[in-house]
Amino acid sequence: MSEVVIGSILSAMSTGAGALIILFIKGAITHKFRDTLLAFTAGIMMAASLLSLIPQSMESGGYLQLVIGIFLGVLTLTFLEKNIPHIDLEHSKSGIEFDEKAMLIIMAITLHNIPEGLSVGVSYASAAQDTGNLIALAIGLQNAPEGLLVALFLVNQKISRFKAFILATLTGTIEIVTSLLGFYLTSYIGFLVSYGLAFAAGAMLFIVYKELIPESHGDGNERTSTYSFIIGLLFMILLLEI
Repeated sequence: MSEVVIGSILSAMSTGAGALIILFIKGAITHKFRDTLLAFTAGIMMAASLLSLIPQSMESGGYLQLVIGIFLGVLTLTFLEKNIPHIDLEHSKSGIEFDEKAMLIIMAITLHNIPEGLSVGVSYASAAQDTGNLIALAIGLQNAPEGLLVALFLVNQKISRFKAFILATLTGTIEIVTSLLGFYLTSYIGFLVSYGLAFAAGAMLFIVYKELIPESHGDGNERTSTYSFIIGLLFMILLLEI
C-alpha cells in the first residue's frame, strides 16, 4: 500500500517538477529541446506498454481481456480529446505560443490526467514485481514536460511565475486520487487486473502515437526526435532488465 501512495505522489508531482523550470528560465523554451524531451518520453511509454503492461495483461487474463482493455483505454482518451480543450502549439523554432483560455486549459489538463493516474494504480495492483514503479516512472516523465507547457501558457496569460508553478502542479494532483482508485478496484476485484493493465497500455499507446510523436515532429526536428525516441525506448528496456 505504501508503494502505491509514494509512487502515485511522485508521478503526479513530476508535473510540478517540470513546471518548476518556469521559475528559473528567462526566455522561451526552444522547440528542439521540447521535441527531444517529448520523443524520449514517447520511447519510454512505448516500451513500458509493449514489454510490460501488455504481456502481464495476457498472463493474468487472455487475449480477449487485452483487446477489451486496450480499446477501453483508447476510447477513454478519444472521448477526452474530443470533448475537452487541449493545448495546441504553434510550431515555431523560436518558442511556444498558446491561445486557449487559462481556466479551460487547467481543467483540460486535470481531466486528461485521470487515465494516467488509473494506469499507475492498476500497475501497482499487478502481481509482477516493480511494474508499478516502472509505470509510475514512465507517466512521471511524461508529466514533466506537460507541467512546463502548462506553466508557460499561464505565464503567457500574464499570471505570475510562482502562481503558474502552483497551478500547473495542482493539475497533477488528481492522479494521486485516481491512482489509489485504480489500485483498490483491481486489488479487491481480481478479474479487473487484466483489463486494467490493458486499459493502461491502450491509454499510453494513444498518448504516444496521437500526442507525443506528432508534436515532436512538427518543427524540422524529426531526426533528433527519432534518435531521442529510440534512446528512451532502450532506457526503459534497461530498467525492465535490471
